[in-house]
Formats: sequence, structure tokens, C-alpha cells
Amino acid sequence: MARVEEDLPVADRLEEVRDRISAAAERAGRDARDVLLIAVTKGVSAARVDEALAAGVEDVGENRIQEAADKQREVRNVARWHLIGHLQTNKAGRAAALFDFVHSVDSLRVAEALSTHRPPDKDPMGVLLEVELTGQPARYGVAEADVEGVVQQLVNVPSIHLMGLMTIAPFSEDPEDARPTFARLRHVRDHMQHVTGWALPELSMGMSNDFEIGVAEGATMVRVGRAIFGERVE
Repeated sequence: MARVEEDLPVADRLEEVRDRISAAAERAGRDARDVLLIAVTKGVSAARVDEALAAGVEDVGENRIQEAADKQREVRNVARWHLIGHLQTNKAGRAAALFDFVHSVDSLRVAEALSTHRPPDKDPMGVLLEVELTGQPARYGVAEADVEGVVQQLVNVPSIHLMGLMTIAPFSEDPEDARPTFARLRHVRDHMQHVTGWALPELSMGMSNDFEIGVAEGATMVRVGRAIFGERVE
């Protein structure tokens, strides 16, 4: 498993990321308090996760279910846990018990599996529909043409609450290259709200190399790992 090269204190990196979010929000005429920072902890030790939580992080994002399960047993501080990695239907049962939010729902089957396995003592699970806007092979997510039909299905699934849309922009050294993808997701969300009448307030878009562009284009959730915890190494 990849691990993270630990150099600067998490609190220092976190402060810098928050400052960048605030500056991006100000430039866009937005309130930075409307942007939820999710600290992505793939390859990060439980001790470093606790550092981030002690520094004020409240939301943790994990790509893999088993890594989240292991970490939740060790992390001392309370957090809201987000699954941001691809979810297979046969693993939805564990995800439904471990996470508060799933950003990567990409079919009715996955949503129904989460619904079936959501523990009755927990609140409905917050979910986002992953939308694939790049046309790149091997990318997960619902095609833009299919979004309306899937949204109409998901709003009727019990024990989950469809809250918005998520996407991943093509990787590029230039963050500006992400802007068309993020602007497109915002347009799709706005159109879905208009045609379905269902409120979809959340837009999960933007990672370490492009979260400022995400904020500029309306992100309400940004998923930041390397900028908080350092570079991953094999």
C-alpha cells in the first residue's frame, strides 16, 4: 500500500489549504464557509489522521473500505467519514455501516445495496451521484445523458438521501484544465434541479491540484489529500 511522506506538520499544511480555499472563495464572491474540506487519508497513518482532526478537520475521505475500517478502529477523534473511491455493489454492505457519506454512487444497484444494508439505528446515508464528463476510458460514473434517469430513480430509494453530484477532472499539471469539467458539472446539477424539482445542493469537485478551480466553479465539497498530508510514495 502507498504511504505518505511526512515532512511538515499537518496543522501547518491544513492552515495553508484553508487560506487557499478562503482566497479562492473570495475571488469567486463566495463564502468560504460554504465549502466543506474533506481530508483524504489514503495511505495516511491513524496518528496523522488524529493530528488533522485535532487541528479542526471534521470530515475524512477514504478510497478503500478496508483501509477505512482499519483506521476507524485506531483513530481516537470523532469524524464524519466519506467514501470517495469506487464502490462495487458487493461491498456496499460494509460501506453502508462504515460511512456517513458516499460520493461515488454510479448506479441504482449500488444505491439499493447501500439502502438495504444501512443500519436502522443510523440516519439516512448522504450520497452523491458520480458523473463521468471526461470521456476517458476506465473512468467510473454515469454518463451525462443518463444523469436525469438515474436521479429520478435514486430520489425514491429509502435510507439514502441524494444530496448532489460528484466528478473527477482529467489530471493535468495546469489546474485551469479542470475548469470546463467543473463548470459542466455545475450546469448539469442546475439542470437536474430544474427538471426533477429535487434539491441537489452539493457539488463534490476538486482535489489537491485543482481544488481552487473547484471552489471558483461552485464546489461545496473539496477532497484534499496531498496538500494536507504530503506526497504519497510507494
